[in-house]
Amino acid sequence: MLALDTDHLTELGYATAPGKRLATRLAEADGEVAITIISVEEQMRGWLAKIAGAKAVTEQTRAYAALGQRVNFLAGFDQLPWDRGAASRFERFRKSGIRIGTLDLRIACIAIERGALLLTRNSVDFEKVPGLRFENWLD
Repeated sequence: MLALDTDHLTELGYATAPGKRLATRLAEADGEVAITIISVEEQMRGWLAKIAGAKAVTEQTRAYAALGQRVNFLAGFDQLPWDRGAASRFERFRKSGIRIGTLDLRIACIAIERGALLLTRNSVDFEKVPGLRFENWLD
C-alpha cells in the first residue's frame, strides 16, 4: 500500500508538473493508493481558513467552489483512519522523545500501522520515526 502525505496529495490534486509525474508513477505502481484522514484534515483546514478570510462575495464564491472540488478529489481515495493502534503508537513515540510536528507524527503512525509506504518530501522529519518506510516520488 502507498499512502500519500499531504505534499504529494496537493501536487497530485493541482496537477503541477511534479504532480503529473506522480500520477504516472502511481498509475504504474502495484497496490492500493490511499491517504490518511490527517491529510484530509490538513487540506480542509487550509480551505476553511481561506473561506474565513474571504471578504468579498466573489472571493467567497471562488473559495467555496474550490473547497467543493477538493472534497470531490479527496473522496476518490481510500482514507486510512486515525484509530487506537495509531494513537497508541503516537503516545509511545512521544514518550520516547520523538519530536516532529503532531500532524506529521500522526500520519507516520497511521502509515506504520497499515504497513504503508509513505510518499513524502519531508524526509527531515520522517527520518526521525523508527519503522517508517517513506520515499519521495515528486523529485
